[in-house]
Amino acid sequence: MKRFLIIVAAVMASMQALALSSGRTDGDNEKHITAFINYATFYHPTVGPYVETYISFDAWNLNFKKQGSEYQATVEVIITLSKEDSIEWVKKYDLQSPKIASLDKDRFSFLDVQREAVSNGIHDLTIQLHDKNSSDAATVTKLQLPVLYTDKRTTLSSVQMMSTVKPTTTMNILSRNGYDMEPYVSDFLPEQVDQIHFYYEIYNIDRETRNDKVYSVCYIETLETAKVLEWSQTTQALDRAPLIPVFTSLDISQLPSGNYNLVVEVRNKNNDLLLFKRLPFFRSNPSLTKEIEQMPVEATFAGQIQDEMKLNDYIEALAPIANESERSQIYTIIYKPGLKEKQQFLYTFWCRREPLSPDKAWMEYRDRIDYVNAHFSWPRTKGYQTDRGRVYLQYGAPDYVRDEKNFVSMRLGSGVKVNQSSSDQSFQVVDLNPPSQGGQTGQVFYLPYQLWRYNNLPGDDAKRCFIFWDEFRNGFYKLLHSNAKGEVRDAKWEQRLSQQQLNEDVVGEVGEQFERGY
Repeated sequence: MKRFLIIVAAVMASMQALALSSGRTDGDNEKHITAFINYATFYHPTVGPYVETYISFDAWNLNFKKQGSEYQATVEVIITLSKEDSIEWVKKYDLQSPKIASLDKDRFSFLDVQREAVSNGIHDLTIQLHDKNSSDAATVTKLQLPVLYTDKRTTLSSVQMMSTVKPTTTMNILSRNGYDMEPYVSDFLPEQVDQIHFYYEIYNIDRETRNDKVYSVCYIETLETAKVLEWSQTTQALDRAPLIPVFTSLDISQLPSGNYNLVVEVRNKNNDLLLFKRLPFFRSNPSLTKEIEQMPVEATFAGQIQDEMKLNDYIEALAPIANESERSQIYTIIYKPGLKEKQQFLYTFWCRREPLSPDKAWMEYRDRIDYVNAHFSWPRTKGYQTDRGRVYLQYGAPDYVRDEKNFVSMRLGSGVKVNQSSSDQSFQVVDLNPPSQGGQTGQVFYLPYQLWRYNNLPGDDAKRCFIFWDEFRNGFYKLLHSNAKGEVRDAKWEQRLSQQQLNEDVVGEVGEQFERGY
């Protein structure tokens, strides 16, 4: 599900736009419309795919017109769906707010929901809004809408957050599977919201699981590091069916302020991951954050660390899993004296991640720090400051490690696949080391390297690999290349690792190891 805040005004920086949400201009009393927009896609076995659009309006930013003894606002809405520059459908309508007795009673929001069939493919969803009682021009917002559902493919619908859920008494646009579900349109969850309610559907899972049950696993993870908050996890056993509706709630009363993902997984009885989706959100919980920051730390794990130099090391070693704000604080706090402030920072850092068991989370991470310092340290460089140490701290222990000190490819006179031809699906074959270049034909001498493979990195595809190399043969390994999201990528990495013995467009034996993951 995608969420967007739309301000009907000239193009401006987001903070400036948000500042206009009070609804007043400098020169007059005219208000400027504010709306949150999102959408979700679903599938019905007889109808096919369909899209729902949600527009939440802040009434105090609309212009009301007197209607008899009451006041009412009117917004012209035009929703257009197109694919490859061809319009599939258009909906145009006037949306009227609830009536109010006085202009002083406009402190409320109201929601518009539309549901329409849609074909599979990548669509452009265009939404135009115009306050009909305003002189402002209409705003036009274009969103990309991917849809891919069939009766033969196991899929998940969008994950849709809900404001309220109650049994259906009369069928309406919010009705689904016996309940009226009002969508929660924003991705901002203030401290007044102590639970996340959400809904999604599983399609065609019976094709993969036969007579076995499937399991819905839902939890919250940190957005920056994909650290799973174990206390948030909930599991439901589900009977297989062509369409399985799932409604779940998670308690977030103890979730500190920060950026998170709501994660939905579908697993079989062997705990194999079949499907998953992530929904990002921002949590604001200043009361809890303030409470954590004011907690006395003397009796905590942080208060027991009295060596300020060691405390500096521990705090600096948090950088691989810290968000940008925390990372900035880390490199400020470690360079100035203050034992109590550092103890408080360390304790608060882990309370934000594991409010129910910060000491356990810290001890697990401290074991990682001890490991990287014991195995990856180098003169004047502590293990957590090295590339291997950073990756180990951020992602944990790799599932596989290949360590080569003097690897030589012995493919005498052989070649490798490069430059695939689109016409005949054939590959150009080249000698790895022609005789004219000297040396034994086919031999390629690689600098020392380590290949690390992670079978499952949170928020990434399966089988992500890292290549670390000892460029100067002095025992100091640096990250050369990885296919993991957000990591270093170098198209010429194998050419550099082979000391330029391989041409740029050639995949050598280590390149094949990287592709295989071993």
